[in-house]
Amino acid sequence: MNRIYLWLTLFGIAFGYLECAVVVYLREILYPEGFSFPLVPISSKLAITEIGREAATLIMLVGIGILTGRTKTERFGMFLFSFAIWDIFYYVFLKVLLDWPSSLLTWDILFLIPTTWTGPVISPILLSLVMIAFALVISRAVTNDPMVKIIRREWLLLISGSIICILAFVWDYSKYVLKIYDFSTLFHLNKDQIFEITTNYVPVQFNWLLYGLGLATIVAGVVWFERRNKIVWKK
Repeated sequence: MNRIYLWLTLFGIAFGYLECAVVVYLREILYPEGFSFPLVPISSKLAITEIGREAATLIMLVGIGILTGRTKTERFGMFLFSFAIWDIFYYVFLKVLLDWPSSLLTWDILFLIPTTWTGPVISPILLSLVMIAFALVISRAVTNDPMVKIIRREWLLLISGSIICILAFVWDYSKYVLKIYDFSTLFHLNKDQIFEITTNYVPVQFNWLLYGLGLATIVAGVVWFERRNKIVWKK
């Protein structure tokens, strides 16, 4: 099992570098003076390619979890671990290669599916650290009992916390969009209008209260799982 986690770590680091390399190329072309908001207008072809790349990234991370885990619970843990290592080292390599971000509170575009997610760099990193912790808890639990499962109460906490965190990530962007269009109009926007909104957006305020609530809810789910399975860390 330690060998598997070693290879998952190497995979996550290498994947993080690959993701970083793509961003380095894009910023060299689009932001030669350095990345900042508002975003530089890009073609619809490039935007669709970027969204497709994000979807492909998720599929690969899910795939590595499925291939390395023996049970559904362990596969989920492997996915979390790979995702977290990838995400953390993506920012590590950006710092090494571009000296960016200037601080952990620097805003970044986090995701584009199904809408624009933004937040300070530290926000996804904290979630990644929790994901690593949960993955290790799952690994120890599966070692003690190969048939261990995440029960409904724990799933409720984990999923609810994740949804709340996602709301925090899209909160500022959504407020910006709703100042321009009412909710009913959003469903009738064409892709050019959506791209125009995104390129004019400048982050204002991150909803730390919502994010903190979501993170705490996720941690509660992890702790509940750990306590329920009476995991012993020292023998």
